[in-house]
Amino acid sequence: MTTTQTRRVGTDKPPTLASRLMSNRWAGLAGVLIAVLAPFVIATPYALSVMTSAAIFVMLAAGLNIVVGYCGLLDLGYVAFFAVGAYTSGVLATRLHLPLVATVPAVLVVTVIAGIVIGAPTLRLRSDYLAIVTLGFGEIIRITANNLDVTGGPSGIYGIPGLAGNPVVFYYVTVAVVCVAVLGAARLGRSRLGRAWRFVREDEDAAEAMGVHTYRVKLAAYIAGAIWGGLAGVLFAAQLSAISPTSFTFLQSALVLMAVVLGGMGSIPGVVVGAIVISLLPEVLRDLADYRFFLFGILLIVVMLLRPQGLWPARSKETVK
Repeated sequence: MTTTQTRRVGTDKPPTLASRLMSNRWAGLAGVLIAVLAPFVIATPYALSVMTSAAIFVMLAAGLNIVVGYCGLLDLGYVAFFAVGAYTSGVLATRLHLPLVATVPAVLVVTVIAGIVIGAPTLRLRSDYLAIVTLGFGEIIRITANNLDVTGGPSGIYGIPGLAGNPVVFYYVTVAVVCVAVLGAARLGRSRLGRAWRFVREDEDAAEAMGVHTYRVKLAAYIAGAIWGGLAGVLFAAQLSAISPTSFTFLQSALVLMAVVLGGMGSIPGVVVGAIVISLLPEVLRDLADYRFFLFGILLIVVMLLRPQGLWPARSKETVK
């Protein structure tokens, strides 16, 4: 008699309690419920600003996870798409006096074009070479914004209209958009295209030999990541009502990449947890003044030593007969 059972790849041990909790389908709903109830616990302007920034950071991490976690492309210039989205919405809203929502279609078009322009010549490279080139493109976008009159130069753009007049309402709008983005990234990961991304990540040459058009697949991942980053830029511009080139430095790209690696590459729940830790931990340690970033770095090193696979790693499953 043949029996069918599901086991985790690489182990025959029964799942632990932590593993069962991590694979529970209600974990995501619990996270959303916590985000919805948070303003009822603390609703000061500072707390709302920090929570909104954390939600935007989650969206950035979900977008970079498509590029790095799903497809295995090391991108050190992801903040370029964040800047493109923020500046596109900011310029259109201030120069043409459009509502910020009306700028979203233009942001989508511009970020797709940016993804093609940046990705098309670079995605034939691999590993360290790709990382160096994407880092260069990220700096090119920032320096370009710093020298153009239409972007306000070093002073940036001010007076960007918000999406909601009330900070609480804007927080809930941000949470709703981020939830849709995270769910969309998760669905992409489980799609046929998502499987092709994982094949490319594991062995690009083998994927090419099996008929996967690796260049198109990688470009699709890059464009998808660009869209997520551009939409996060719109939320960022709406939150601050002002943007400048100093908001889009290499440090931002490094922090987003750190969130993806810390949470678990390829794991949507892990990326969400990693983004929340990276965005909130410096604020929790703010009372330590100049020592908070030192302690922040020490804590990250300790976590990576104890959990090299990430806080919530992706768990592949297969059916064994």
